[in-house]
Amino acid sequence: MIVQAIVFYVLSAVLIASGVLVISVRNPVHAVLFLILAFFNAAGLFVLNGAEFLAMVLVVVYVGAVAVLFLFVVMLLDINLLRMREGFLRYLPTGALIGLILLIELAGIYASWSFGAAEPGLLAAPAPDPGAVPNTDALGRLIYTDYIYLFQAAGLILLVAMIGAIMLTLRARSGILRQSIAHQLLRSRASSIELRKVPRGEGV
Repeated sequence: MIVQAIVFYVLSAVLIASGVLVISVRNPVHAVLFLILAFFNAAGLFVLNGAEFLAMVLVVVYVGAVAVLFLFVVMLLDINLLRMREGFLRYLPTGALIGLILLIELAGIYASWSFGAAEPGLLAAPAPDPGAVPNTDALGRLIYTDYIYLFQAAGLILLVAMIGAIMLTLRARSGILRQSIAHQLLRSRASSIELRKVPRGEGV
């Protein structure tokens, strides 16, 4: 029980600290790195509470979407990619520190599960019997029955956020040729095709 409590408090402290750093640091690269650290710590808390499916979804979906977030940051701020690559060594200590913290936390989670396996009563959330309802099945039943309206509202909010992100990055530039399908379909044969008689042995 002591090991689980220590790991819980460590993960919670790092999660809160990394969340504060995400909104306080001025460098967007550092903010993304601290955001990844926050996601991993939240996934570790889910694992301690027996919600392995939520932890995996958090890592796969949100950590995988960090690259898209970084892309939007680069598009909005017009960061010089060449200069950013030249400053790789400047970001290396921060990335190495975050990686070291993640490694220590993973070792702590593994140690908590190893010590808890000897005594089933020490587990924060014991694994259910194989014949019981699986974790994913129980979560799906709860979301799509009791919280279906909140789930749909969350999807609507994400849709509005996606449209807002597209509108923020949409820039009107003059002098760019754009395809107009309606204009192409309304063209007549006379305006589209020109017949010219070329004399023999001469060019157009």
